[in-house]
Parts: sequence; structure tokens; C-alpha cells
Amino acid sequence: MGRSLMILIVPVLLIQVITTYIFFDRHWGKMTGRLAYAVAGEISVIAEQIESGTGSETDMESIAGYAARGLDLLVSFEKGKTLDVSLARTADRSILALRLADALSAQVRRPYLVDVDMHEKWINVSVQLRDGVLHVSLPQRRLFSSSGYIFLLWMIGVSIVLLAVAMLFMRNQIRPIRRLAVVAERFGRGLDVPASFKPEGAYEVRQAAKAFLEMQERIKRQIQQRTAMLAGVSHDLRTPLTRMKLQVAMLEQGPDVAALKTDIVDMEKMIDAYLDFARGAGAEAAARTDLREMLERIMAAVRRQGAQIELETAGDMFVSLRPVAFERCLSNLIGNARKYAAHIWVAAKHAGGHIIITVEDDGPGIPEKMFDEVFKPFVRGEPSRNPSTGGVGLGLPIAQDIIHGHGGRIWLEKSGRGGLLVVVDLPA
Repeated sequence: MGRSLMILIVPVLLIQVITTYIFFDRHWGKMTGRLAYAVAGEISVIAEQIESGTGSETDMESIAGYAARGLDLLVSFEKGKTLDVSLARTADRSILALRLADALSAQVRRPYLVDVDMHEKWINVSVQLRDGVLHVSLPQRRLFSSSGYIFLLWMIGVSIVLLAVAMLFMRNQIRPIRRLAVVAERFGRGLDVPASFKPEGAYEVRQAAKAFLEMQERIKRQIQQRTAMLAGVSHDLRTPLTRMKLQVAMLEQGPDVAALKTDIVDMEKMIDAYLDFARGAGAEAAARTDLREMLERIMAAVRRQGAQIELETAGDMFVSLRPVAFERCLSNLIGNARKYAAHIWVAAKHAGGHIIITVEDDGPGIPEKMFDEVFKPFVRGEPSRNPSTGGVGLGLPIAQDIIHGHGGRIWLEKSGRGGLLVVVDLPA
């Protein structure tokens, strides 16, 4: 919206500046000069008449009356008066005074003084004649044309109207793009797209909205097909495992039977991890959730397992999220820290419209070069595949998938306490 308005406003402003400069430099300046030239010519004629006359009061009254009636000039003559030559030309530096001064220099060719009274809207001109000083007073309208102000008002007024129309038009064009951005962001966070959303606006925007709706339908179908497939896989895998558990339970106890039981338990754990990773957040609906209460519930469960863990929260912790999925995410993160560390620190706080959650431990950590690798499926920070020292490498990928589904971010850093620091940035 801002860039579009700039595209409209900048050319209009440039046209106004250039037009105003040309108008005042050429039209208004020349018109003022011509008006000043006419006034200077009238003053020159009056000066010639006074100097060529007898200088009697009757002649002065006749000249003054003619100037007042026909020329809108107030004329008086101070016989024997001398004009201060040090003030010659003009003491006023306004545009009107300068234009009139140039005209007087060209036509009157006598010492003069120009005084512009902007408050009273009058101009006083004093000219040194042979026998005295001629005083001529004239209204500023003799040298001023209102066409300049009218032109500027029309130009500014039309520009404002055009910009207002352009802003309304741009708002109508931008609104569908904003709606598309909102529904795309909602869909990216796993929320439902409102049924009221329909393609509208310009042709290109309608195309983008239509493509988004088609993409949404394809993704929903894919999720439904994957869910159905997972349900079948879960049933098909768990059924033989259940039979194996029953058969093993009926066998005589011994080292081989105990090892077989352990293998079956490990298989169940791996299947659960695979299904959790493939299932993601599922079709769970988002709800307003107290994150502080969720963290305290997870802390209590971890403490019951004998881990040392501390929780620090600040500010309002209510946020819209899918509670079951997000609790599984936090449990994975804290569970990873519990496997390798003696002490865990968890913190959550508001920061600029976001909620920042950190999970920090004093364990051995992982190399910095693996900070990105461990978010890939089946990649473990601990290189062995021994189940007793870790999972199957799906804890962090599951957590990342859930956090991305909430519109957030997750990354790893080195902890100041010697272990690993996990940072979760979640929109509030």
C-alpha cells in the first residue's frame, strides 16, 4: 500500500513543483513585471507633467485629481524637499518592490524610494524631481494578480481530490491481498480458513486466491489420506506385536525371553515415535491455553522422575495453540534435556508480541555443526543407535513440525551453563 501510494504521490508532487516553478518564474513574474512597468510609466508621465508645468497648486490639484480618478494613484508634491540619496532605489526587498524598482529605474530615471506596506496593502513611491519630491501612493492590486493564488488553489485542490480517489482505489485493491495473507497465515498455523473467504479484487489477486484454495484442498486431502493410512499401519503393526507379547508371556522365563521382551518394548516405542512424527498435530483444534499451567504440569511429571528442573515465567501466558500437540512438543524438548543433563532450566516470557520459551541444561550438549542437522528425521546428537542412550532421532523433528504448525520458530544455541539451549519463538 505504501509503495503503491508513493508511485502515485511522487509524480504528482514532481509535476506540482515543476509547474509551480515554471508558473511563478515565467507567467507570474512576467505579469508582475508588466504591471510594474505600466505603473512606472504612469509615474514617469506625472513627473514630466509636474516638471514641465508651472508648479502652481492649481496644476498639482489637476494632476492629482486626474491620477486619482483615472489611474487609482494618490499623488502629492513637496516643493523644495530633497530625497535622501542613501536610500535611493529601494529599502524593501520584496518581490513587488524589486519589480517596481526595476521598472522605475528603466522609465523614471530619477532617484526614488519604494516602501511596501504589506499590512495596509499599499505601496508608496517617492521620486526626486527638480524642484521637490513627488509622492505617489497606490494599492498593491495595481501590481498584483490573483491568478497565481487561484492557480495554486486549483492545483492543490485537484491533487488532493485525485489522491483521495487513488487512496480509496488502492485500499479496495489491497484489501483482498491482505485477506489472502491473513487466511494463508491462519492455514499455515493449522487454523481453519473462514468460509466467507472468496476470491475477489483484481484479476491477478483472484488467481492467487483461487490457487491458494485449490492448494488448501489438496493439502487437506493429503492429510486425510495420510491419517487413514496411519490408522491402518498402526492396526497392522500393533496386532502382531500384541500376539508376540502374549506368546512371550506364556514362555518360561529366561535370559532369551527377557531380551525378547525388551525388543518388543523397543519396537512399540519406535512405532509410537514414527506414528507421532507422521501424525504431527493432527486435526486438533486450537484453543486459548494457559502456557504457564501446561509448563507446571510438565515440570511436576519430570520432578516425579527424579530430575532437577526449575521454571521461570513472566507476564500473561495465555496463547492460542493446539494444547495436546504443543504439550507433546514441550515434553519432547524437556525429555531430551532430562536424558543427558543433571539440571534443567525452563523459562517463558513475553517479548514484542511473541512468547519466548527456553529449555537449558548442563549436559554435554552437541557440536554446533549439528545444530541444524538434528532437526532432520532419524538424526541423533548421540551417534550410536543404542535405545538406552536416546530415542530414534524424531523428538526434535516432531517438536519443530508442531512449532512450525503454530507459526513459530525453534533453534539451538550453546548454553552458558555448559549444555544446550533450545529456544522457541511463538506468536502470542
